[in-house]
Amino acid sequence: MLTTISIYLTSILGAFLTFLVSTKYKQGPVRASALLTLFVASTCSLFSELFSEDIANQIPWVFFGASFVGMTSSKLTRNYTSIIFAGIVFGFIYTVSPTFFNGYGGALGTAACISILVVIGINNLIRLLKALKKKKNLLKKL
Repeated sequence: MLTTISIYLTSILGAFLTFLVSTKYKQGPVRASALLTLFVASTCSLFSELFSEDIANQIPWVFFGASFVGMTSSKLTRNYTSIIFAGIVFGFIYTVSPTFFNGYGGALGTAACISILVVIGINNLIRLLKALKKKKNLLKKL
């Protein structure tokens, strides 16, 4: 249970902080991902006695994968809510499919891509439903 909560929190932070450093602080997606992942991995390595072995081993990988979510262009995800939700989706994919991606190169990037595609799809669906509702209300007035 604690490991799952740690994975979700790390996924959210990895995606959000990478996006924030990349866009707001203008460091670019690669530099933001690399610097933040280096910090998290170093912290987990240097202070590994503070964490359980499972958490200390997984957190750097989860953060690294979630940072791919945060590398998304701000043109595709315009707000922090979308990035946070994509981080949650990434955490879900990471926790429910550890054997699915076993031996498959690029598993973290693939999970990040799926996470972003899910969020973009939901955002587009919401936008479409709002437009249809607006159109329906206009037709009622006629």
